[in-house]
Amino acid sequence: MTGGPEPLSSAARAALERELADLRTEREAVAATLRDGGGDETGDRADQADELQRADELDRLDGRVREIEGRLQEGSVAGPPSTGTVGVGSSVTVRFADGSEASLHVGELADALDADLVTADSPLGRALLGHGAGDTVAYDAPDGRTTAVVVSVG
Repeated sequence: MTGGPEPLSSAARAALERELADLRTEREAVAATLRDGGGDETGDRADQADELQRADELDRLDGRVREIEGRLQEGSVAGPPSTGTVGVGSSVTVRFADGSEASLHVGELADALDADLVTADSPLGRALLGHGAGDTVAYDAPDGRTTAVVVSVG
């Protein structure tokens, strides 16, 4: 995103911790079905295919658990968001090409309940990262390429 460890807002941390807990519960359930299958070689191809599918699901869950654990670790060493340049966790006021202004929060995870949230991997979020007040950024919008001016970062 901006090159170094990215800060993690308390809301994003809480959401990641909830997802991590859910993934660990799901992983235990899948792992238990693999252990219960124990070395019985008499199953048919459908049983073997099911076993492979569960093993693949276990690998997927393990990968996501590692990803979240890494992001939580990164967020804990990153410190607070910068007030000089836009980063994950920043609050930013932007003026759009049509002259309207909006105060936005650059976050990591989409939240349908937060209308002012822009994810860091969205076109506008990516364009804003690393920029400061007075900078003009260009990004792809549904109606085509457009610009916005960073009014302030807080």
